Amino acid sequence: MKISVQRSGGIAGMKRVWSVQAVTPDDRSQWQPLVEACPWDELPAGNTARPDRYIYRIRAGERRATLPEQDLIGPWRILVDTMRAAAESPARPD
Repeated sequence: MKISVQRSGGIAGMKRVWSVQAVTPDDRSQWQPLVEACPWDELPAGNTARPDRYIYRIRAGERRATLPEQDLIGPWRILVDTMRAAAESPARPD
């Protein structure tokens, strides 16, 4: 499963993208609970974006969510922060 987050907006309007591939059973056992914890079917209705704030577009396999920064709380925040840290960490030696 591929998990990616695109963050756009903010004062400079720049985009950042982080992604990870959960390929091995160990990877899947790490990422699947984080993905499943997110309320994919209970996304905020309408455009509640605020000026100069970020918008997050989250993809996990076939699932998609777009959230303004102020709604990135609870399991969403955990998923994004964990994914971003994993994507930005240096590769581990084999």
